[in-house]
Amino acid sequence: MDGSDGPMSDRISRVSLRDAFWTWCRVAALSFGGPAGQIAVMHRILVDEKKWIDERRFLHALNFCMLLPGPEAQQLATYIGWLMHRTLGGLMAGLLFILPGFVTILALSIVYATWHETNFVQAIFFGLKPAVMAIVLDAVRRIGGKVLKSRTMFVLAALSFVAVFVFHLPFPLLILAAGAIGFAGGFIAPGQFLIHATHGVGNSNSDLGISDKYPVLRDEVPSYFRSLVILVAGLVVWFAPVVAVIVLFGESSIFVREALLFSQAAVVTFGGAYSVLVYIAQQSVEKFGWLQPGEMLDGLGMAETTPGPLIMVVQFVGFLAAYRHPGQLRPLVAGILGSVLTTWVTFVPCFLWIFLGAPYVERLRANRRLSAALSAITASVVGVILNLALWFSVHTLFHSVGETSVLGGAVLTPNLETIDLCGVAVAGLALVMTFWWKCGMLTTMSTSALVGIVLFFARRAFG
Repeated sequence: MDGSDGPMSDRISRVSLRDAFWTWCRVAALSFGGPAGQIAVMHRILVDEKKWIDERRFLHALNFCMLLPGPEAQQLATYIGWLMHRTLGGLMAGLLFILPGFVTILALSIVYATWHETNFVQAIFFGLKPAVMAIVLDAVRRIGGKVLKSRTMFVLAALSFVAVFVFHLPFPLLILAAGAIGFAGGFIAPGQFLIHATHGVGNSNSDLGISDKYPVLRDEVPSYFRSLVILVAGLVVWFAPVVAVIVLFGESSIFVREALLFSQAAVVTFGGAYSVLVYIAQQSVEKFGWLQPGEMLDGLGMAETTPGPLIMVVQFVGFLAAYRHPGQLRPLVAGILGSVLTTWVTFVPCFLWIFLGAPYVERLRANRRLSAALSAITASVVGVILNLALWFSVHTLFHSVGETSVLGGAVLTPNLETIDLCGVAVAGLALVMTFWWKCGMLTTMSTSALVGIVLFFARRAFG
């Protein structure tokens, strides 16, 4: 895997593993603001400042990662690390990207589970929930603007929204249906299904790093043997802990259910953290009853305000589920084990997709029918995220939410008498900051949290 590539290999060898390590630490520490912000940080440091990779190569890698299930920013870091230092570089970049968020979310999960009933913790999350609602609505706008480039894409997004909002169809089924429609559409009307994205990054044509002028993957000729070895090794690493918890705790334990649920989510959740949230909310809130709807917002608020991928919210879910169903373990020990196991089965597949698929990236991007299928999936995700935004909104702004039967399905119906006026005030501020003042995510979140604390205690004091 580490063959020579002439002048290109000489250039890349000048970047030592030590330099790469500290640079990836810096990227990880600054990776706030969701996928868009994290990609922008990587672009500024790796393309503009370090010149380790040029603009076209960066976009090449990003477009590949956008086709994969899971967090595209973390996969982009893994892919660029792999380009520079092969498997060791990919592991280093990907793990460092996760580590700060993992440690922070674990600490916050412990605080949340232990002191959730304290007024101050409740006050913080009272302000964060409306801000999260605004951020998810903004995600609908941003992603929809990039994806919904044709009438067909709008129709797919609308149908997906109706399917999940009214009929509560499972997310994997929507993905399969959208993919099938897109693949067929690639034959019939390919122009209606292709997405041409620039991701809003700037221009850099440096010749000092990985560049299209030096095809670094030339020595990585795809082969069935190499793919088989990586696939087997990846599956063993992925499922070894799952087998271990089955042996130690039995097939019906919370840990096995978590491992299987989040492994499935890692495979079917195209569209990043927001699409993962829809699927996880369906399962952990509505099916298993591990969390309350508002607690999913709390978890997303944690992930939004800490470094690392937003998908780290699943770590919070895994912690609380195991903490509340510890079996024979102490709740705190069970929560930590659930947190680690959830993170493991969520991110090991991300490394597997990169190491397995990187040599085929050019072929994947050249296949217009496959691109059409993945574009249709992305359009479907827009409808799913809109559902998520409405789900968050009604549970944030109203204390009581019921359901009304519609066309054989059921839609969420808030009890208007239970509206939370303080929550509406914080939500209005967050929406103004997000959509009109164009404030950054951290500014919006921190301001909403501070205002929420004031309103929470004012309401307690004055009734």
